[in-house]
Amino acid sequence: MDTDEKFELIKKNLIEIITEKELKEKLEHGDKMKGYLGFEPSGLAHLGWLIWMNKVKDLINAGVEFNLLEATWHAMINDKLGGNMELIRKAAKLTREVMKALDIPIEKIKFVDAEEMAQDKDYWALVIKVMKMTSLARMKRALTIMGRNMDEADLDTSKLIYPAMQVSDIIYMDLDLALGGLDQRKAHILAREVSEKINVKKPIALHTPILTSLDGGERMSFGEIDEQAASHKMSKSKPNTAIFVNDSENDIREKINNAYCPPKQAEFNPILEINKYLLFPRENFKLVLERPEKYGGTVVFESYEELEKAYVSGKIHPMDLKNATINSLIEMLGPVRKIFEKEETKELAKEIFKGVTR
Repeated sequence: MDTDEKFELIKKNLIEIITEKELKEKLEHGDKMKGYLGFEPSGLAHLGWLIWMNKVKDLINAGVEFNLLEATWHAMINDKLGGNMELIRKAAKLTREVMKALDIPIEKIKFVDAEEMAQDKDYWALVIKVMKMTSLARMKRALTIMGRNMDEADLDTSKLIYPAMQVSDIIYMDLDLALGGLDQRKAHILAREVSEKINVKKPIALHTPILTSLDGGERMSFGEIDEQAASHKMSKSKPNTAIFVNDSENDIREKINNAYCPPKQAEFNPILEINKYLLFPRENFKLVLERPEKYGGTVVFESYEELEKAYVSGKIHPMDLKNATINSLIEMLGPVRKIFEKEETKELAKEIFKGVTR
């Protein structure tokens, strides 16, 4: 794979790269790049998580040495799963199993335990340094990375340490690439700024799209780009508006059939996004849309661009799009559902689900 091919593979399915120039320079120099993503083991994986999981696979295929931070401490600070560390650890291990079932090469991933980093005094020295270089107002604005608003720090000051920890994670691990959803932008920008000030490697930020909630999310006419992304994201805390990897075929049908899917509209359309970010990136994927002859007959789409153009022009009815998407999703998630057939895993999934919705 040459430099241009690696760049295109890394860029695939990203919303932005900060900056493309820096990435191209590293690729041209033939540098061995070290990448990372930090995730909170905060519940059962849903379709939104699959976007970053697939991106991890792309980066590994592009020759990136990838580190996946199981952010257990972060999840506890963020009150996920009731702050139950034992359950948070179990959720982290289950996420590995989900990735394996989705054909993500977990044997090529270095899994990093946040609890191990927290045992190093140098890590906490770095956290303090980041906090000393960041104003209170800036730190509070960054709380959106954890799905919180600024006022929540007034009730629980531990929330303020979260952005500093995330920035410190990136610097401490000596990373070239920091991968995350668009809602993580504030942390990545802060990490770049702090890195420059303390004269260490400045990470390149890779931002994946945020999958829209099945109910369409909250409509916003103002706000920063990462806040807008967070306002309509698929979330495990609203189980009826998200598709989980262990959902039954009937659950998938019901949720997709009830989903927001406005005619002739692509923006914030979760059904089109599922096709764009999850189905069409699969190797040799084609969307088969079956219809009676009187409604145009069966049509096969070989690219997302072709599908969106037909949908926006009104040539495809929302229900026909939903039916085709249902069939493809059921097939894609088949291998993952199998791991939840084990009684032990099924019970763990129930325990985690209770922890999320409690």
